[in-house]
Amino acid sequence: MLNESSTHRSPSIVAENSNITLPKAIDFTSMSVDELWKYRERIDVILKVKIATELTDLKRRLDLLNSKPFSDQCATRKRLSPAGQRRRPYPLVQPKYRNPEEPSETWAGRGRQPRWVQMQLSLGKRLEDFRIDKPEQRRVAVA
Repeated sequence: MLNESSTHRSPSIVAENSNITLPKAIDFTSMSVDELWKYRERIDVILKVKIATELTDLKRRLDLLNSKPFSDQCATRKRLSPAGQRRRPYPLVQPKYRNPEEPSETWAGRGRQPRWVQMQLSLGKRLEDFRIDKPEQRRVAVA
């Protein structure tokens, strides 16, 4: 049954095309195959028009979302700090600690401690045990 007071937000195509009319209540079970086929063809035409209208509307809305000023505005927000200035570049920091069990795992001593450091510290070891250049190696002989 075709309900003209539906809650769908697309415009009614039936009202615009006066040559296509559908009755208010349709009893499909009593119709012949030829009559049903004619209704199907009418419905196909209506659907094609509605789908094309919806697609055009969605493309227009997508273009609004992807517009250049909006993209530039988002990119500017990511680059600037809250004060409106760029973050100063930090130099790369050499690792200071190495996992003795897995030498490829290193840590520079900044930020959150890796799991391997936390695990070793919970076992009672000290952070200095994992230094890459141990304090004994850093001493310079005075002549």
